[in-house]
Amino acid sequence: MDRKYLLKSPFKVARISRMIAKGIDLFIALILSIFLYPVGIIFALIYMAVADSLQNGQSVGKKFMGFAVISLEDGKPCSLKQSIIRNLPFLIPIFFAIIPFWGWIFALLLGVPLLILEIYLLHKLDSGHRLGDVMADTSVMANDGTAEQIKKRKDSWFDPDSQMT
Repeated sequence: MDRKYLLKSPFKVARISRMIAKGIDLFIALILSIFLYPVGIIFALIYMAVADSLQNGQSVGKKFMGFAVISLEDGKPCSLKQSIIRNLPFLIPIFFAIIPFWGWIFALLLGVPLLILEIYLLHKLDSGHRLGDVMADTSVMANDGTAEQIKKRKDSWFDPDSQMT
């Protein structure tokens, strides 16, 4: 089903911003892996596993970009379990990177297609969810107070009779 959105460009901007946020988190994992090798890979695994459950659903990248991960079940910030499930497409290749040489090759062979799949789903799904979001039943929201403002609003922009200024 193809939905007609009022504004198309904000969705594209949000998707690119989400990719930048995840890129920041992956960069942190890469820095840990390189400078503290081999123990750094374990630190990178731990960081990526728990990142989205930190700071009320905000990893470092999401905090920087102004996003938060919420559970679609109850609207609360992402739990530790959801964070681990949500980041499995990144955790599995990082796990194989622990093994020198052949593990690195396998991590690349597995990680690149998973990353491409994540980006493809992020751009092609109507909801803007990536594979990790679908698996963990989570969503990324702007963390700017907009959700609270919408809840407090008396007039809906869906109602053609309401006049909003």
